[in-house]
Parts: sequence; C-alpha cells; structure tokens
Amino acid sequence: MIRLESGRKYLVWVIAGSAFMTMAAWAQANQKGIELLPGDCVKCHDQAPKDIANNGGAHKEKVSCVDCHVSHPPKSNDIIPNCSNCHADTPHFKLKGCNGCHSNPHTPLAITIPSGITEPCLSCHSEQMTQLQQEVSKHTTVACSTCHRERHGLVPNCADCHSPHAEGQTQKDCLTCHKAHMPKNVTYPANTASSNCSGCHAAAYEKLKKSPAKHAKLECATCHQEKHKMIPQCQSCHGPKPHAAAMHQSFPKCSQCHGTAHELYK
Repeated sequence: MIRLESGRKYLVWVIAGSAFMTMAAWAQANQKGIELLPGDCVKCHDQAPKDIANNGGAHKEKVSCVDCHVSHPPKSNDIIPNCSNCHADTPHFKLKGCNGCHSNPHTPLAITIPSGITEPCLSCHSEQMTQLQQEVSKHTTVACSTCHRERHGLVPNCADCHSPHAEGQTQKDCLTCHKAHMPKNVTYPANTASSNCSGCHAAAYEKLKKSPAKHAKLECATCHQEKHKMIPQCQSCHGPKPHAAAMHQSFPKCSQCHGTAHELYK
C-alpha cells in the first residue's frame, strides 16, 4: 500500500512538472520573441478552439488565434484584443459594449439579445424603424427586443401577443395582410381567403355565404381590393348603367333595389 501511494504521488509530480515545463518553455519562447503558432494554443486552451470550429464564422475562416491574441504572459498581460482592432468603419462596429450581444468572441454570430434594446439594432436595421415611424402603431412604442427576443434572427409568432381574428389562423395568414413593422397598413393579395376577414366582419361574411347571388362565390378581396377599408363601386364591375336609363333615373343608387353587396336583394 505504501509503494502504491508513493507511486501515485510520483505520477502527480511528473504530470505537474511536465505541465510546468511546457508553460515555462512557452513563456521563455515568448520572451525571446519566438513566434507562437495556433497549434501551440490548443495545448492549454481547449474550449476556445472547439467553439471556433463549431461556430466561429469568419473567426474560423479568416483569422487564427495569434492574429487576435498577439502576445502571451509573461511578455504581456494585455492579451484580450479590442473588437475595434479589426471591426471598424460601419455604424454597427462603432457601438460600444460588444459583449452585451456577442457574449462569446469565439462564436461571434451566436448573438444573444438583452431585454429593452432598440438603438443597437438600428445600426443595421434602419429600414424597419423607418416603417415603424411612418405607420405609427403600438409596435412603434416597444423596444426591438420585445419581439425579437433572446436570439438574433428570431421572427416571433404574432400569436405570442395577439389573438387571431378567426379560428385556425396561422402565422402565414397574419403576414398575408399585416407587415410586422407596419401592422395598421393592411394590404392583401386578391386570393386572400374570406375566412381571414370573417373574424372582424362576421355579419357581412354570414350574409354573403347565404346569398343566392354570384357574389357568394367570390372572395372578399375580389371586391375589396388590395387595401383594407377599400369600398368598391358597383360600376367597377357592372358598368356605369347596367339597367335601362329610366330605371337608373328613378333609382340612382344600386342599394335602393339590391340592398347591400353582401345580400343583393332581387
């Protein structure tokens, strides 16, 4: 037992001595100005090379460890470079506090988003802010990270905050009519399903479905074209005078005989 314990102690001393000699040799080489290579870094720093290999972006493809960490103790203790040493000349790179979003410099594109931020986002996403200011809504008053939370590139689901207009509506249905940064400027293609309109316009939708007229076979967007609250003129489809002149003279408004376009009394 004594010999075994002694053997263990000897092995520990050998390992410790070997590591110390490696570090000492590295320090001595660094002091003498001998160039260190990336292969030297992995002898002590195993996690950073793994991070770079897995998700390093340009840090993996265009630079090596020694391009950023140009020195090593004991020659210098100033071994953490400033991002601005390489990243400059754009509004985004002039921002301060890079580590607030780029928490791991070895995985620069794995961006975490703090809560309550807007200004840093605008250094790249100014067009979205222009839209928010042109079409003022509740979205204009909240921080970017309220919706685009936690992770860069996240497109939130509208239903995270908003109840759908009609049962069964999906994110795709929402975005058919609403642009996230201009939500009140409601536009839509001609083939938009009438079921998307029914949530807010239930009475008109039910009347249209029950109507015996041809209008019942059309989608709402066929007549209410392109933009929400657009009210079409009957003459747009039926011509200026679809009936005899005398009838138009006696009844100048279509609704006097036909009621609403959703019922079409005969």
